[in-house]
Amino acid sequence: MISNVTSSTATGGTSASAKTDSSTDPAAAQDRFLKLLVAQLNNQDPMNPLDNAQMTSQIAQINTVTGIQQLNETVKGLAGQFAAQQLMQGSAMVGRQVLVEGNSLALDSEAHQATGAFDLAGSAASVKVQVLDPTGKEVGTVDMGALPAGSYNFAWNASQYQGDSALRFKVLTANDKATMGSTALSVDNIVAVSMDNGSLQMQLSRGGMTTQSGIKAIL
Repeated sequence: MISNVTSSTATGGTSASAKTDSSTDPAAAQDRFLKLLVAQLNNQDPMNPLDNAQMTSQIAQINTVTGIQQLNETVKGLAGQFAAQQLMQGSAMVGRQVLVEGNSLALDSEAHQATGAFDLAGSAASVKVQVLDPTGKEVGTVDMGALPAGSYNFAWNASQYQGDSALRFKVLTANDKATMGSTALSVDNIVAVSMDNGSLQMQLSRGGMTTQSGIKAIL
């Protein structure tokens, strides 16, 4: 009895799927139109026959609809191929070290160093990096001196740091008593890639996600 029920359910699912495909299939739509047109011709009033211009217009309309449906199917196929190709190319990024926007420090327990980076919007007479623990307390500084606009890496000696929580940093800049804009950058590793609504998403080792446009540099 169980076998019969399973078979009946599968058949119903197949029929529903076939019905759905038939409703969207351009060839099926064109076939239905031609059947209706033949029926209309067979049942037309001899005293008031179907106008040639009207029939030509109807044929043109069904051809347009069919063409649009076929174009949509072609575009969907191309979009699927592009997504697959993009995912394959993105997989080459797995294991790579990158710079992304963020203020987390990469801590190397063997080298006892914490590293980070930042973009400087303009020249600054003084640049200092504050190293902060999870509570926001300063545990160290890196004096970078005067710097022109550009991208910079830095390393902080973490041998005296006793904590095991993630460290963060803040860039302090000044230029004739005016603050110069800067963007903090974190060193991270890509551990996986996936597609989300046609966009390539990259998972980072610290749990965050980024896109291709979010990667500032590949190290």
